[in-house]
Amino acid sequence: MTTALITGATAGIGAAFARRLASDGHNLVLVARDTERLRAQATELHDRHGIEAEVLTADLSTDHGIASVEKRLSDRKQPVDLLVNNAGFGNKGRFLDVSMADELTMLKVHCEAVLRLTSAAVPGMKARGRGGVVNVASVAAFVPRGTYGASKAWVVQFTQGVARDLAGSGVRLMALCPGFVRTEFHERAGMGTDNIPGWMWLDADKLVAAALADLARGKTVSVPDPRYKAMMGAVKLAPRGLLGGITSKTGRKYGPR
Repeated sequence: MTTALITGATAGIGAAFARRLASDGHNLVLVARDTERLRAQATELHDRHGIEAEVLTADLSTDHGIASVEKRLSDRKQPVDLLVNNAGFGNKGRFLDVSMADELTMLKVHCEAVLRLTSAAVPGMKARGRGGVVNVASVAAFVPRGTYGASKAWVVQFTQGVARDLAGSGVRLMALCPGFVRTEFHERAGMGTDNIPGWMWLDADKLVAAALADLARGKTVSVPDPRYKAMMGAVKLAPRGLLGGITSKTGRKYGPR
């Protein structure tokens, strides 16, 4: 039986990955900051699907937290076959409204943690000739979106580069770029969502199903919804100056996730 490690596993897209992978018969390593919530989730998934669900409490905004997950991913006796780098958050406000400490924390979670955890997982996967890494980015990676969009753009470029370097190794990497998803993401950041049209919202479980299908097909970038595929096609044709004006009006506090 294969094992998947999911960061940010207790809510939103991470929880949807956990539900789907458990239902498919994968053992899980669930990573988040809230131990009590992790234990409740692990018990529920074990009881419902008969899989083993390991709990790993870690704050990926700290070196200690990242190192603890690196250690688990590097354990060759308990190999991880699929890594889902999902942990992330948004900062409310435009540039200069957010403290430098909060900006650096975002880069720590979105970029450094993704880099280090991917680097910890991939050598064992390559040695076994199989494995996968899903790095959750955002469609915000493709438009001017302040630090949030920039960090997600880094995730996309990093994932594509590593996927190219590992071509033919049996290890697949994919950047998942969702739009607005009904999760706790915006509420936790104190972001309003009243101005977001209903048609733009995605269901987390359907999103994950589409993402796993794209991973199986060998895609390196997944935009798993026809609506957002069309929007991203339009973005490629739009002048950068126009995009900058639009995104500055909506504000980066509405960054999709």
